Amino acid sequence: MPRIMKSAAVVLTLLALIPVLMLVKARVTDSGRPRLSLVYDMDDQAKVKTQRAGALFADGRAMRPPPTGTVARDELVGQDRRRDGRVDTLWVETFPAPVTAATLERGRERYGVYCAPCHGLAGNGDGIVAKRAEALMEGTWVPPSNLVDAAIRARPVGHLYNTIRFGIRKMPAYGSQIGVDDRWAIVAYVRALQAAQAGSPSDLPPADLAALGPPPAPAAATTTATTTGTTGTTQQ
Repeated sequence: MPRIMKSAAVVLTLLALIPVLMLVKARVTDSGRPRLSLVYDMDDQAKVKTQRAGALFADGRAMRPPPTGTVARDELVGQDRRRDGRVDTLWVETFPAPVTAATLERGRERYGVYCAPCHGLAGNGDGIVAKRAEALMEGTWVPPSNLVDAAIRARPVGHLYNTIRFGIRKMPAYGSQIGVDDRWAIVAYVRALQAAQAGSPSDLPPADLAALGPPPAPAAATTTATTTGTTGTTQQ
């Protein structure tokens, strides 16, 4: 092969490597310029950045002050007991608002969405997620609490509220998904589950107890008599 053709082949090979080397350089180095994009979508769009000037408003500021009276999410001014479930360091023992039938119905519905998959519909810790995890037997599963257990029943409502908000052990926090009032509604429904499984007829108001009627009579006990005669043994 003539020397000039060899030289041309070497030059063309080196030129072909230039785009590859440029891509490698762009990949491993930082740049203040935006990257090249064939399909822009929303990668490169007009936007306002923090602490920058803006010509849209008369005061020349791009960032706008919040309207008067604006509060951050979950920042219930003057309602720490309702928002946090505690006063100072003590869990609240009572609900911050009256518990109505509508509250319990809302709690039942939200409980079915967020709690029942692990804790079960009755709160016994036997939800479908828990059953599946036990069947897999991977050794890393922490069983959910039995919500009707005596230890859980003894916890103040503020403690249960805080558990929903911030989570506990392997249970994640649901504060970003469940609002303040819905958290209290779920706690009220959990209290209803606990009362339903740990209560007795004496807990009912007299009118409701009378509506149930008298308790069923106990079944008659059966007796077996054995007589022994000269010709054999007979059981009656």
